[in-house]
Amino acid sequence: MRYASQKVALAYFLAAMGLFAIQVLGGLLAGWIYVSPNTLSEILPFNIIRMIHTNALIVWLLLGFFGAAYYLVPEESERELFSVKLAWLQLVILVVGTLGAVGSYLVGIHGGREFLEQPLWVKFGILVAAVIFLVNISLTALAGRKTAITNVLLMGLWLLSLLWIFAFINPDNLSLDKMYWWFVVHLWVEATWELVMASILAFLLLKLTGVDREVIEKWLYVIVATALISGVLGTGHHFYWIGLPAYWQWVGSVFSTFEVVPFFAMMSFAFLMVWKGRRNHPNKAALLWSLGSATVAFFGAGVWGFLHTLHGVNYYTHGTQVTAAHGHLSFYGAYVALNLAVFTYAMPILRGRAPYNQVLNMASFWLMTGGMAFMTFVLTFAGTIQTHMQRVVGDYYMDVQDQLDLFYMMRFGAGIAVVLGALLFIYAMLFPRREVVTPGTKVPAPEGGLA
Repeated sequence: MRYASQKVALAYFLAAMGLFAIQVLGGLLAGWIYVSPNTLSEILPFNIIRMIHTNALIVWLLLGFFGAAYYLVPEESERELFSVKLAWLQLVILVVGTLGAVGSYLVGIHGGREFLEQPLWVKFGILVAAVIFLVNISLTALAGRKTAITNVLLMGLWLLSLLWIFAFINPDNLSLDKMYWWFVVHLWVEATWELVMASILAFLLLKLTGVDREVIEKWLYVIVATALISGVLGTGHHFYWIGLPAYWQWVGSVFSTFEVVPFFAMMSFAFLMVWKGRRNHPNKAALLWSLGSATVAFFGAGVWGFLHTLHGVNYYTHGTQVTAAHGHLSFYGAYVALNLAVFTYAMPILRGRAPYNQVLNMASFWLMTGGMAFMTFVLTFAGTIQTHMQRVVGDYYMDVQDQLDLFYMMRFGAGIAVVLGALLFIYAMLFPRREVVTPGTKVPAPEGGLA
């Protein structure tokens, strides 16, 4: 750690991991309800559990992004953060807003729009927190050294914050409502968040591999260009069946196909940088999470996204468990694994330690990734059967659901593996074990010279 103000990132990481635990436990409960539908139906209905699961996911990922920015921007800019007090104020607003939203959901108060269920006052709180963040991080970057990593990160963070404004637009016309809704949901996860992912991944690989900055920056700009072009026009694959003009079926199909490119480029970029790298960095767990993020993102967001993005296929698969398979693997690879890579790399440095609990950390990676991969395959097979029975044969929805019990039980088993892996990761991060050093063994110091 080179700058004292970077320490604020640790609080963001800890808050994110707390919500991460809530999110995966909520997901496990939701998975069990697919097996036993009447579980807690009177006390905690499925729609509320799902809101908590998805909202906790979004908020903890954002907290991770904000924390990563507060860690890497001072280092890239070579100056202290503009205001640590503003960073703390932003965190308080986000935590209070999150707790308020969850409390509102539990008593039945919500907006009703998927992923955007937050009460109006919470939406305003998020907007205020985003403005505070943008001011803080932009003034830090503008006053210091300019790099491609900070430029791309700021572009992604500015765009995702500005797109949040569409969360306040809720027209009576259902087609317009869904169009504006996708302006937030799609353009976050399939455009602006990709810029954030690419910049953070570039920073991690710069630190972990020792590759020249110029090489990394060239790759970064290629990824950014392909992500923006394919992501913005690829929004059309959500416009197929909501009442918008028919030309979106072709625009969405063509440009959604190209959405595979930036994720393939990120995967290739990550492995090429490691191959070219000259540094034998002691934090092997952070490198594993970085490579794993790029790889799983390619398969989850790229390959599984392409499986049902062409309008001729999507006509049958839309809204089936194929969508759930794609959503789980892509979010895990692109954003969950990336955040866990940042936590793994930065937290030992922020706490003044050498990389710790690496075996446990890497075990959590394989447990979570294996569980998520199995869950994806199970949901893909379930979605294929559902598509045929429901959309081709024409069986009733609930009759089809009864035929998918075995797949839902296997999905629940995969969910147990993911939750165990998540809890193992959190334990490895929060409770670093004291290293037993034999005489004459040299222990690598954490980056920045801290003992």
